[in-house]
Amino acid sequence: MLAPMQGLTNRELRSLYIDWVRPDVVFSEFIRIGGGKRQALRPAVLRDVAPHENSVPLVAQLIGHQPELLAEAARTLQDAGVTHINLNLGCPFGRTTSSAIGGELLRQPQQALAIIEALRKVVTGSFSVKLRAGYEQPQELFALLPDLADSGVDFLILHPRTVVQQFTGRADHSITAEAVKSSPLPIIANGDIHTAEDGRQVLATSGAAGLMIGRGALADPVLFDSLRGRAAPIRSPQLQRQGAGALLGRLLPRYQERYCGQTQVLAKLRSLLPYLHAPGCTTLFAQMKKAKTLETFKNCLRRLEDM
Repeated sequence: MLAPMQGLTNRELRSLYIDWVRPDVVFSEFIRIGGGKRQALRPAVLRDVAPHENSVPLVAQLIGHQPELLAEAARTLQDAGVTHINLNLGCPFGRTTSSAIGGELLRQPQQALAIIEALRKVVTGSFSVKLRAGYEQPQELFALLPDLADSGVDFLILHPRTVVQQFTGRADHSITAEAVKSSPLPIIANGDIHTAEDGRQVLATSGAAGLMIGRGALADPVLFDSLRGRAAPIRSPQLQRQGAGALLGRLLPRYQERYCGQTQVLAKLRSLLPYLHAPGCTTLFAQMKKAKTLETFKNCLRRLEDM
């Protein structure tokens, strides 16, 4: 699965990955539902989550704290053609000015379960939950697993860090293995899967039903093919540079078609740079980050391709 990454996994990026390396499943960026009152989903949101071509399932991810508004949003998405819904209980930046959302809801398990119950009543396709191992302590997950199993959720996606960790330290997939043994639900492993060896080891040691790949998929889009045995499991520095150049180069015309003006296009391309780790490219990526025009950015891309 290609992970939901806020500000990154927009429709253009997902479509590129589908055409290029074909993940089995792709996720939308989270759709924030809230504000204390009913609001129609914006047309731009509905366009972004329209089903992709080539029969790769799209899961629309919701984040919020009000069961009735989340359920209404799920109905709207399904009316627009969305088949699969996911609830975000993992975002480590999960508090509005007054209400808990995302990973913050792990501190309010009864509210989280009320949301899950409301969504399960209206979601006619698959319904999943993406969550952290706990808010402060990784063992917090295990008190919630029995209720999740009884809630009608179809599968879980587990990132085995706590919310307070954010993205520091390492994802502890021994927690994933313990969760797999403790729950009848299929569990998808997420977190710190950067190479094919990482993915195979997580699957072998945890018993997870599958993998969700986020930052590793941006650093090396061909990781999906490596996991399937269709590409070299160890990517040479040259192949890593080629992958970074291909990602940026193939996204550029897609972003030019969608976004208005070079300022927006450059901003979307620059947002990917922190996730690219091609050896020997630190100075070049810094120049891309400072590029003020698309022509300057394209010149940098050409230099990357020649390395």
